[in-house]
Amino acid sequence: MTLNEIRTNGLLPMLIAGESHEISIWSIVVFCIIAGAAAYFLGSLNFAVIISKYKFHEDIRTYGSGNGGMTNMLRTYGKAAAGMTLLGDAAKAAVSVFIGTMLAGEAGAFIAGLCCVVGHSFPIYYGFRGGKGIVVTATTLLCLEPLTFLILFIIFVILVASTKFLSLGSIIGMLLYPLLLNRIYPFTHGGVSEGAVAAICSLLNAVLVIWLHRENIKRLMEGKENKFSLKKKDKFKKDEKAEEAPAEEESK
Repeated sequence: MTLNEIRTNGLLPMLIAGESHEISIWSIVVFCIIAGAAAYFLGSLNFAVIISKYKFHEDIRTYGSGNGGMTNMLRTYGKAAAGMTLLGDAAKAAVSVFIGTMLAGEAGAFIAGLCCVVGHSFPIYYGFRGGKGIVVTATTLLCLEPLTFLILFIIFVILVASTKFLSLGSIIGMLLYPLLLNRIYPFTHGGVSEGAVAAICSLLNAVLVIWLHRENIKRLMEGKENKFSLKKKDKFKKDEKAEEAPAEEESK
C-alpha cells in the first residue's frame, strides 16, 4: 500500500478490500457521503463567531459587514483575533481534507473541502450565518493542489497590493480557480486528464464563494468598497449603518 494508492482510493476502502484490491464504486460513494457530512459539521465550527463570543463576549456578526469571517474580525477586533480566526479556519479545512482522503481518496478530499466551505458559510450551529469561505477554500487547495494554490496566491497578492481591495483579489482568484485547475491538473497527475470530481467541486466552490461576495461586487461597481488595511477600524454595530464605511474613509 503506497501513499499514491491511498491518495487515489483512500485508506479505509483499501483496508476493507484487503489483498483482493477490489474496491466497490458504491463503497467509495458511501465514504464520500460520510466524508462530506463530517466536513460540513466540522466546517460549521465558525471560529470568528467562537472567538468573538468567548473572548469578547459579543457576536462578530453584529458588527461591521455582519460577516463571520477573518476580514471582519480584523476590522473589528484587530490582528490577533484575525490571526486566531485564520488558524482555526485553516485547521478545520486541513482536517476535512485529511478525513476525505482517508475515507475516499482524492475524490473524497475534494468533496470534503467543498462541504467544509458550505459548513463555514452556512454553519448549522450558528443559524446558518457564517463567512465567505476564502480561507477554507485556499487551505483546501493548498492541501490538494499546491501549484494551483501558489499561482492563485501570487495573483491575489498582486491584485490586493495594487488595488487595496481584498474582495477583488478573492473574487478574481475564485473566477480563475476552476480554469487554472483544469490546466494544471494533468501536469500534477502525470498527464492524467482532469478528474471529474475535482472539476465539479472546484466549479461549485467558485460559484458559491463568488455568490457570497455579491454585495462586495455591488460595492466595487459603485466605488464604495472598503480598502484593505491591517489597522483596526472603529467598531460599529451592523444595524447602525446600511453599508460599511466608503472607500475614501477607509484610506484615511
